[in-house]
Amino acid sequence: MTAGQKPIGAGGDPIAAPVAAQAGLLNIANLLTVVRLLLVPVFLWLLFTDGTWWRIGALVVFAAASFTDRVDGQLARSRGLVTDFGKIADPIADKALTGSALVGLSLLGDLWWWVTVVILVREIGITLLRFVVIRYGVMAASRGGKLKTMLQVFAIGFYVMPGPIDVLRWVTMGAAVLVTVVTGLDYVVKAWRLWVDGRAGRTADGR
Repeated sequence: MTAGQKPIGAGGDPIAAPVAAQAGLLNIANLLTVVRLLLVPVFLWLLFTDGTWWRIGALVVFAAASFTDRVDGQLARSRGLVTDFGKIADPIADKALTGSALVGLSLLGDLWWWVTVVILVREIGITLLRFVVIRYGVMAASRGGKLKTMLQVFAIGFYVMPGPIDVLRWVTMGAAVLVTVVTGLDYVVKAWRLWVDGRAGRTADGR
């Protein structure tokens, strides 16, 4: 980490972070991430197969894959299993699961396309923004970001679930879209501050 570079904590305040030793590539956290990636095509196959029981199967697979997202992160942090592979593969697996679900539901006519576009633009945009400002610091996940993920998972789950629960679907997805947009704007502000502080630090160092 270069001079003037600092991570951003959950509350948006700069904090000092110790450098953790790299764990081995083959560990349970990375395995769960790979499993989540492998479950994406299985989920899509079930989603696009007609029949109530196929939809229930798609819901079960989606729920299982979403559960691995929560577990692998906790295991990686609590057992010191954080790896470069996990840092890259975990967000890719997350976006692949939620993105494929949203696009699949829109293709089936179950979800408005504008909802899918708004969420995907936010997710892809913030991911790219993290890479742009990473030379100045790391934007850690905020509480709002975690709430966004939870709402998206529940909303998608309700849309995949068969049955007359339209009101529940609309309310949950509306909340998910709102939090997705608000947290996206918050990350943009954090990235801007990080970039400005980083540039100021480099200028002060004469670089």
